[in-house]
Amino acid sequence: MSDVPVPWHFDENGEHVFPPRLLTDLIDHAVARWPGRNAIDYYGRCWSYAEIGALVERAARGLQDAGMQPGDRFGLCLGNSPYHVVLYFAALRIGLIVVNLNPLYTEPEMIELARDAGIRMVAVPEVRFVHEKVEQLADEAGIEKLLVCRMRDILPWHLNLGFRLLRRADHIRVTRPDLTLELADLLANAGKPDPVERHPDDVAVLQYTGGTTGLPKGAMLTHASLAANCAQMLAHFGGHPVEQQRTLGVLPMFHVFALTSVLNFTIETGAELVLLPRFVMKEVLAAAKRKPPTQIYGVPTMWAAFNALPENQVPDFSSVYCAISGGAPLPLEVRTVFEARTKTRVVEGYGLSEASPIITCNPLFGLVKADSAGPRFPGTIIEIRDPENPAHVCSQGERGEVMARGPQLMKGYWNNPQATEATFYHGALRTGDIGYLDEDGYLFLVDRIKDLILRGGYNVYPRVIEDAAYEHPDVREAIAIAIPHPMLGQVPKLFIAARPGSDLTVEGLREFLATRINKIEMPTEFEFRDSLPKTMIGKLSKKELVEEEKRKRA
Repeated sequence: MSDVPVPWHFDENGEHVFPPRLLTDLIDHAVARWPGRNAIDYYGRCWSYAEIGALVERAARGLQDAGMQPGDRFGLCLGNSPYHVVLYFAALRIGLIVVNLNPLYTEPEMIELARDAGIRMVAVPEVRFVHEKVEQLADEAGIEKLLVCRMRDILPWHLNLGFRLLRRADHIRVTRPDLTLELADLLANAGKPDPVERHPDDVAVLQYTGGTTGLPKGAMLTHASLAANCAQMLAHFGGHPVEQQRTLGVLPMFHVFALTSVLNFTIETGAELVLLPRFVMKEVLAAAKRKPPTQIYGVPTMWAAFNALPENQVPDFSSVYCAISGGAPLPLEVRTVFEARTKTRVVEGYGLSEASPIITCNPLFGLVKADSAGPRFPGTIIEIRDPENPAHVCSQGERGEVMARGPQLMKGYWNNPQATEATFYHGALRTGDIGYLDEDGYLFLVDRIKDLILRGGYNVYPRVIEDAAYEHPDVREAIAIAIPHPMLGQVPKLFIAARPGSDLTVEGLREFLATRINKIEMPTEFEFRDSLPKTMIGKLSKKELVEEEKRKRA
């Protein structure tokens, strides 16, 4: 591999490979080309592209009337709903910067992020625990207005009636009228927002991520970088589909994987977005039966949940041509079982918040290699470099830090030039992941640099242990972490969630692993649990277990 990167900006004719665009070009194009198509389905209630476009214009006008100015930060603390789609594009229409907020953030996390971003206004749903939390911390966080989005205005009549009569515990009580702005009032206008000068290089979204340090940092994703990742997806798929596609939208859109694949790409291609607030199996199965999807984006725990269904409940995914897994490594056993049961191919991609997020993905119809994150995304360059000496480019098959170049990379971290400088090497994004490229350019990830276990001077990769554990038919979830050792420095500990009804024991699992990993990799401790901690998107999370072990040993 050459140390001199091939420029991704232009093709051999000197033309832009992915011309810089505004994100609002996506919705404008969809409204103009497919006004009568269904854009969103929410529990059976539908909105056309023309209707969504009109709501975007009215919301943009309303935000301007509420005093929001270009460059102001606007928080979206919403679950998956039509409100998220409308307010996202409305904010971008008038030059605001969207800050995605997980409704499950704790109050200290919410305060820290809101202060760091300088959020002026936050959109919240008519859900009591979210509204009360944000309302109580607003003054401390510097939030000036809460934009309340009422469920009655988007639910079908029968669910609306149920919400009003049977779910009174979820109803909100406004105690700060001075802080509150109703979305219905904000939308009460004729549209026609004032024109605002915008550029593709403007920051569109602050996507907060722990990165490699654990401290929250706001990745500045521009209009151009997010729109480029959409264009790269389109090239990866082979161009615009002839027929309208249908996306099953269960991943939370405040997460960067769903932001690009579920929200932006669906609008880019004029597909229908069948939205659900979260992954609840009963609702997912009902939605898939009512509106058979052609595209599904998920995380490994989602595919594993389908694998756990009784045979008579396995969904009919015969219409699905695109099933992509991201967010975490996809165990081979999970992929194999899912494909055998549903007769649907699922391919693994790889990315990170700082890259909008996708940088590699297995082909939908070409060669998929077991345990590989696939070849580079169109217009992307993948480099493997020595993490201690980045000037050294690793040879084929040699392990090193994965670095990436391409039009989808972030502008940097918000108000954090030191972290920005540390995250780039001569323009290449340092991912913090260890991996290697094979002879065909397929990327194989070994582990996170920060998760590496240093056992008596030897490198032990948790993923190797986890992948070996997943080969056991009774293992449902597995997480390996480092724990301290007085002589060796660190040793592995393996947490396991077994399948219901399993009689798996520590001795049995140790004997099973002994044929698959070496003695240095063998966990010193095992712990069985009913389930393992997960993030809001459903990705297995190590940090809670690491903190538990620290407290235990303190």
